[in-house]
Amino acid sequence: MSETIEQTQEWVPKNNPWLIIMPVMIATFMYALDETVANVALPHIAGTFSVSSQESIWVLTSYLMASSIIIPMIDFLCKLMGRKNFFMLGVFVFTIASFLCGIANSIVMIVIARALQGFGGGCLMPMAQAVCMESFKGEARNKAMAIFGLVVIIAPIIGPVMGGYITENWSWPYIFFINVPVGFMCIAMAKKYLEDPPYAAKQNNIKLDKMGFLWLCIWLIPLQIVFDKGNDADWFNATWVCWFSLVALIGCVLFFVSQVRDKKPIVHLDVLKDTNYLFGTCMLVLINAVMLGSLAMLPQMLQGMLGYDSFLSGLAIMPRGLGSLIALLVFGVLGGKLKYRTYGLMGLFCLGLGGWMLSDLNLQINPMNIAIPNMIFGIGLVFSFMPITTLSCITLRNDQMTNASGLQNLLKTIGGAIGTSLVATMISRFSQIHQNGLVKFTNDLNPQFADRLSTYAGSFINQAGDMLNSTYMASKMLYNQLIQQSTLCAYMTTFKVFAACCFILIPFMFILKGEEKKST
Repeated sequence: MSETIEQTQEWVPKNNPWLIIMPVMIATFMYALDETVANVALPHIAGTFSVSSQESIWVLTSYLMASSIIIPMIDFLCKLMGRKNFFMLGVFVFTIASFLCGIANSIVMIVIARALQGFGGGCLMPMAQAVCMESFKGEARNKAMAIFGLVVIIAPIIGPVMGGYITENWSWPYIFFINVPVGFMCIAMAKKYLEDPPYAAKQNNIKLDKMGFLWLCIWLIPLQIVFDKGNDADWFNATWVCWFSLVALIGCVLFFVSQVRDKKPIVHLDVLKDTNYLFGTCMLVLINAVMLGSLAMLPQMLQGMLGYDSFLSGLAIMPRGLGSLIALLVFGVLGGKLKYRTYGLMGLFCLGLGGWMLSDLNLQINPMNIAIPNMIFGIGLVFSFMPITTLSCITLRNDQMTNASGLQNLLKTIGGAIGTSLVATMISRFSQIHQNGLVKFTNDLNPQFADRLSTYAGSFINQAGDMLNSTYMASKMLYNQLIQQSTLCAYMTTFKVFAACCFILIPFMFILKGEEKKST
């Protein structure tokens, strides 16, 4: 066994490693871009198919949840058909599904096509991460992982900008059609440059853990339905939510039990014994939830409360990309002069600071009030994502990389799906809380309310015809302002929750070890 491990670790690719990672980086960019490219187009998609905004959220979450289901299958499918062949198949399915999304004529068709897109694309990012870690050593590995981290971070940030521009200037189907030529180009490059290491090549007598896959579906599908529809049904006050949650919990427990007991499981959970991998993965799950949750929330706020169109709301997020680029340049200049832990600490602090600054937004803001926090947030994403991803896998063997990256990306994708789904719930609940706190001031015993009511009533007297109707109109106007104020406060509170999550992660950076291995 030790000889086999030694041989796999000594594997060196025949082609130039920088040529090898080109197709996997392009594929990763497409997959990560499509996590958010539809965010700002949801109102247009909902209007096209005459559905509610809540129903249109399935366009986002069906993609993420389908990705979660296929990710644990990566190690098995790589051994079944070879990683190179499986990678090209994934890109092909993703490309065809993108075309189907563009020609969809109903909400059901686009949700199914997005799920198919997730099945094809979910495998791409873990394989790209494994290829980068395996194909390089020492400082070159640091540079490759820096590029990988930049792609993973920049693509979801560019997504709303690109989606908004295409939606406003062409129409929303083209946000999916653009994947088609890029996908076929990626397949051609992968066929020419990508290689299979011995431990990721096609093998014989490979069997699927069917029960493990069944429990995985029983866990994830009901879980996503609960997160998507639970808020509308008042959560656990609805009987079906309780039953679906119970089914998801049972599926989760039985999935992990089956993976421990089965001799050839879908995912090998022994990687969780590695302290770096366990804590690093947990941190990345929470960071991904914050990143995708905030990317889903900010466009909603800008469009719903400030009247931004799709393109402007996407453009407002662009400073995150600039911040990420600045952080990458700093990372490239400083290189190994600072420890990964130092980068991670700075990154988590910037994430928390950016989130906290976004919680101070109001309806009288100027563009810089949005740009500066987003830029700080973007810096934090690079400085946290890249070192934590590297440290989480740095103590693993090369032959563990595909399985480990698959499990890690499964949990990250679940975190992103949950973060995206919970945004609507948090805003709704916090809005109710703030509304309940504000409504007690709307009575005649409050002199400020009485003066405002009298002033508004006086301005409506000519339009209403009498004082009774003008007072009613004034009361309605004040109530609408209260709703608007409580909704704004809900967004602010949600950003504070995201900021607190990032600050809480800071002490965990001291658990991650393995700094001495980054140059080996």
